[in-house]
Amino acid sequence: MASALPDMILEAEGSAEIPIEHSEAIPIDSPAKLKGRAKLLRGLQRISSSPSLAQLGRRRASSNPYGGRGTLSCVSLAGGNSPRNYGDSYSSQGSGGGFSTAPTSIPNSPFVDTPGFDGSYGRIAIRRVEHGSISPGTSTPTSGVPLELRPQPKGGISPFPTHSAIPEIMEDYFSLPITPVKPIRRANFDFWGEMPHEIKLSIFSYLTPKGLVRASGVCKNFYKTCFDGQLWTCFDASEFYKDIPAESLAKIIVAAGPFVKDLNLRGCVQVEHYKRAEMVVKACRNLVNATLEGCRNFQRPTLHNLLKSNERLTNLNLTGLTAVTNGTCKIIASSCPSLEMFNVSWCTHMDARGVRTVVLGCPKLRDLRAGEIRGFNNLELAQDIFETNNLERLVLSGCADITDQALQTMLAGQDPELDILTDIPLVPTRKLRHIDLSRCTRLTSVGVKTLAHLVPELEGLSLSGCTALTDSALSDLLATTPHLTHLDLEELAELTNDLLSEHLAKSPCAPHLEHLSISYCENLGDTGMLPVIRACTGLQSADLDNTKISDLALVEAASMIRARSSRTTCAKSRPRIGLQLVVFDCQNVTWTGIREVMSRNSEVKKPTGTQVGVTYPTEIIALKCFYGWQGTHDEHMKRVLEGDLPAAGRLERRWAEYMMANEEAGAGGAGLRRRRRRAREAQMMHADEEEGGVGMGGIGRRRRARSNGCQIM
Repeated sequence: MASALPDMILEAEGSAEIPIEHSEAIPIDSPAKLKGRAKLLRGLQRISSSPSLAQLGRRRASSNPYGGRGTLSCVSLAGGNSPRNYGDSYSSQGSGGGFSTAPTSIPNSPFVDTPGFDGSYGRIAIRRVEHGSISPGTSTPTSGVPLELRPQPKGGISPFPTHSAIPEIMEDYFSLPITPVKPIRRANFDFWGEMPHEIKLSIFSYLTPKGLVRASGVCKNFYKTCFDGQLWTCFDASEFYKDIPAESLAKIIVAAGPFVKDLNLRGCVQVEHYKRAEMVVKACRNLVNATLEGCRNFQRPTLHNLLKSNERLTNLNLTGLTAVTNGTCKIIASSCPSLEMFNVSWCTHMDARGVRTVVLGCPKLRDLRAGEIRGFNNLELAQDIFETNNLERLVLSGCADITDQALQTMLAGQDPELDILTDIPLVPTRKLRHIDLSRCTRLTSVGVKTLAHLVPELEGLSLSGCTALTDSALSDLLATTPHLTHLDLEELAELTNDLLSEHLAKSPCAPHLEHLSISYCENLGDTGMLPVIRACTGLQSADLDNTKISDLALVEAASMIRARSSRTTCAKSRPRIGLQLVVFDCQNVTWTGIREVMSRNSEVKKPTGTQVGVTYPTEIIALKCFYGWQGTHDEHMKRVLEGDLPAAGRLERRWAEYMMANEEAGAGGAGLRRRRRRAREAQMMHADEEEGGVGMGGIGRRRRARSNGCQIM
């Protein structure tokens, strides 16, 4: 246990030269003599508990900060007026009669923390260091700890304060003040250059393609980051295809190359040079969605190479490309087995045989758009579509070759088994959700009637331009399509009000219907539309131009919107457009109906019996009406959407006063006979519509709007 003692032991030159002051003797008993480890620990405790530290102003520890009882807390040096020789007791000099001469004024006995001393430690030799004359009452200088043994803490903190009288005495390390280290600012710190590359990409990912191109001109670092391929996984040039030059477009695509998955070059006719196109094709080999609509200068070999090198294509839009042929369809069928959407509308150099190749070669095909394609009277193609039964969207708009037999084969196959009672084909129902047969002029009610009971999941149906259709084509279909939301019946002149009032208004799809178009259906009027407006509470848009509807339809629409929407008490709320009506060229719609809609849009209800506070509208109606009234309506709509309802109300009242003043001014002057004649014609037309026949020798029969315009105008 000799290692517990300090390496340096001070030697005393002579204790006789130092005067010793004795206090009043206290009789004590000599403790038992210790040996070995206990003796050593007792000696160390006596050194550490010397009264010299108390004279230097050091505060004694109230408890032992270390783990064991016999550990050494610090190194103590003898004081100037303390005894040099340590005896059997606390003092450094014991009396002969067993009395202690230790000073009794020193607090805190060492017996609190350590075991008792036996007094047999002996004399510790102390070597005094001469530093000139020593005045009485001062501490005797002693030899310091060598520099190599002194602790060197970090942070520039010296364990020996400079203001200490004896620098060799080490104070408590943990009680010394810590000088905070000031951070050193780097003079040449490059914030952007030392930023991680992933964070740079995350910042630039919020920019649009046009913004990235502009930011690339800031500096070289920006240029390098802006053209990183990870930022161009979705390249949509449809917003700036007119402004970007061909060289820059090709450069961006080549730089993004393997990272591009969604490529939209709609309208980019500048990709015409075969070298630029080849660069694009070689760079893009991981495409999932590709839109080349309108790229008329795309060469056929370039297109074929692009299709062969992208086997993971899912959506392909080739609308209007002259390079697309039946051979292109064969390449698609063999190279793109994962194709789900295929759009070849207006591709005049191909026909239905190419479509058939894609239908057979792409088992995952869900969306087929082949508008204006010839040859859809092919029964083999129709049978293949029936057998696959994978299509959810079928767009055949403008396919004038399709016949009733081809349509029946697509839906029920060739020679299907029929139900004995209902004559309904006993085949699996189709997965079709959207069907577009607009402008298929060869279709009649016989072929369209086949849709009934076979497309229960149908959501959108467009039959505009099929002029041969009558009420019988749609009566059963409306009753068996409960999920129908979009219905386009434009230019079906043979439809009557019975279809709307008796079938559409009472069908299961009426609450879900959102869009209805009956434009140019000249036989339809208020008799059919009023029940539809009451039943179709979810209606969001209705195209009613060139029909016989009157102001009653507008009033009913305003009442429906008012009933289905909840009003608010917040004056700062902004209403939204809940219903859009197209009513221009409707001869029975007057300015009073327009005023009624405007009045309901800006209506502010005052509190009634159970109502608390003023309420404001949350949904309004947007109109497209006679051009002489459209400007007033648009300004009124602008004020309503901005929340300025008082200003909108004032505009509506002033416009009504202006219109009434104009009518009164011409009541007895010019135009009187013309106004009376028009009033009689409108009255007879309404009577003719209500009675279902021709009144007054056909006076109420309306001219076609597209031949001579609106009668009001």
